[in-house]
Amino acid sequence: MALKSTIFKVELSVADIDRGYYRDHSLTLARHPSETDERMMVRLLAFALHADEALEFGRGLSAEDEPDLVRRDLTGAIEQWIEVGLPDEKEVRKACGRSRAVNVLTYGGRAAELWWEAARKTLDRQERLAVDDVAQEASRALAGMAGRTMRLQVTIQDGHIMATDGAESVSLELRRLKSPAGRANR
Repeated sequence: MALKSTIFKVELSVADIDRGYYRDHSLTLARHPSETDERMMVRLLAFALHADEALEFGRGLSAEDEPDLVRRDLTGAIEQWIEVGLPDEKEVRKACGRSRAVNVLTYGGRAAELWWEAARKTLDRQERLAVDDVAQEASRALAGMAGRTMRLQVTIQDGHIMATDGAESVSLELRRLKSPAGRANR
């Protein structure tokens, strides 16, 4: 018998001062049985970082050739493709050919460093690609906030991110590994 996804309900308030974006989102996340709380919460962080009315979650780990998050224009063309974790470098290159912008949000400490060392030579040439890393302490702290129902506030200012659930707070800054062409590294 196949295991079913676990459903999480999230009330997410985003105050992205850097982009001038202030919205509340009611989200439903399906966590695949093989997905950890840490990965799910980094997916949620990726949503907050790129929040938009058109941004939506992909079908998840079980769907190949589909991003973790996607934003499409009114014609259905992919404007933004977002991957979380340590995606296959070939899949990232393919995404760069299918989307106007591709973002990868890595986590996992040394594993993320090793992934980037191996993929950098090829991915550095992808002009539409941005790669950021979440420190391992921060991703683990976010995992500690996971619950079947969550009420989270994420504030972003000057590249600094504060996530809170009212009881706990996680403060973090992303480490920019690669900027899209024409943009300087942070």
